[in-house]
Amino acid sequence: MTRSMSTNRLPLLQLANVTKGYLLGGTEFKAVKPTNLSVYPGDYISVRGPSGSGKSTLMHLMGLLDTPTTGKIYLEGQDVSGLSETKLAKIRNRKIGFVFQQFNLLPRTAAWENVALPLVYAGVPSGSRKTLSLKALEVVGLAEKSGNKPNQLSGGQQQRVAIARAIVTDPSIILADEPTGNLDTASGRAIMELFDKFNRQGKTIILVTHEESVAKHARRKITIVDGIVSEKK
Repeated sequence: MTRSMSTNRLPLLQLANVTKGYLLGGTEFKAVKPTNLSVYPGDYISVRGPSGSGKSTLMHLMGLLDTPTTGKIYLEGQDVSGLSETKLAKIRNRKIGFVFQQFNLLPRTAAWENVALPLVYAGVPSGSRKTLSLKALEVVGLAEKSGNKPNQLSGGQQQRVAIARAIVTDPSIILADEPTGNLDTASGRAIMELFDKFNRQGKTIILVTHEESVAKHARRKITIVDGIVSEKK
């Protein structure tokens, strides 16, 4: 069972008796066992677990990158667990900002154009995309590098571009998967200061990490071991 300090509010994201299983050699392997989890507006959550624990599967479920085998997933009160991939992609683009360990930037594309990609998919008019992208880069302290390509940026700067891309649509949730995993200590600390700032401003943050130094930033600490989700009281 999991909890939140904000039980008087409606959940932003809710997993209701969710499981996820895969067929391996004709036998079903349950990567995530029955899970009830509510994420509330303004939460700051870390998800930790050893390799093979189901951590990545849980992240994919929370990010609507995968659908449950059983149970329901609700986003802002809407049951999204049975939607088509096309509809889920539209919801993800508007509601969830993703930050990945590998940055996932287009190598031959300027920083601001990388940031603008979610706006392209969202159908934002071309005249507004650069303005919004530059504003997002300014928020992460990288406005002066807007024309640089990824190979002209340090690892920490590339991750800042990725974060700007995650926030450019003003999503309901920022989901970060090992966001400091490819960074040196100083760059990683700066990235976590950004997440802390966003959360103070009211953003809902979910960090998937194996690092205690990253997890300690979160107020709610969730673990998953052998597919079983629990929350530290």
